[in-house]
Amino acid sequence: MRTIKKYDVIIIGGSYAGLSAAMSLGRSRRNVLILDSGLPCNRQTPHSHNFITQDGVSPGEIAAKAKEQVLRYDTVQFKNALAVDAVKMEESFEVITADKETFSAKKLIFATGVADQMQNIKGFSECWGISVIHCPYCHGYEFRDEKTAILASDETIVHMSPLIANLSKDFTVLTNGPATLSEEQKQLLTKNKVYIVEAEITEIVHENGYVKRVVFKDSSSQEVRAIYAPLPFKQHSDIPEKLGCELNESGYVKIDDFFSTTVPGVLACGDNTGKGRSVAFAVHSGGMAGAVANKLLADEAFAS
Repeated sequence: MRTIKKYDVIIIGGSYAGLSAAMSLGRSRRNVLILDSGLPCNRQTPHSHNFITQDGVSPGEIAAKAKEQVLRYDTVQFKNALAVDAVKMEESFEVITADKETFSAKKLIFATGVADQMQNIKGFSECWGISVIHCPYCHGYEFRDEKTAILASDETIVHMSPLIANLSKDFTVLTNGPATLSEEQKQLLTKNKVYIVEAEITEIVHENGYVKRVVFKDSSSQEVRAIYAPLPFKQHSDIPEKLGCELNESGYVKIDDFFSTTVPGVLACGDNTGKGRSVAFAVHSGGMAGAVANKLLADEAFAS
């Protein structure tokens, strides 16, 4: 007969949201297992910003310090393992890892993040998170007054342009093909001296991930130092869907105001639940998800 180690909560994903959830639970004396595959989405990003007390610190350093602090709580364990499946049992969940280990818990928290879908442009993925960036709040100040571009072809351009214009007056919209903007939107950009280049891009020339210039299909090029590029994504883990957790219309795990998914006993936090992609957001949502999981467990024990 196989022996399955049982926990109060299993947290799948051990980056900022998962670690923050674990701290809330560890401080509540819950037996917790964190399963982490070691592939955070910001692993190429050299510095984290817009997170008070940690501004300018590398993401890896923040995560390492968080892990060290969380594991001071003796009821919290961390295992480097990829969770590949989970099954709802009568009063618990069983989680299976890639190396065929099985663990059981009363509650699950998914802090699994999302996987960005890189554009098929030479040099793009090497620059992602370094100088090809997604957020002016996380990275914009470091590229202030530099030659900047927005790489998009839809209404995202209109959303981002005022934010970028506040950081640099020297920026261009690169649509990598025909733009899908209305005439009114184009006129607004023109009025604000935002120029649109619809030529196809063949390469982003860079040095160690820092953009130097963009090369177009006609062999012309444009000097650029930073490129804002909103990307499509997919869920980093398909386990929530396997369990029956609904996704919203944007592709995020659907949660209520208390970080609970549509499956009772399953919670989610961090990048897999919404657009607020930052370390600060992940830490906040993880801490709240951990607190909610603890409350659910406490109420159930109190009522039994």
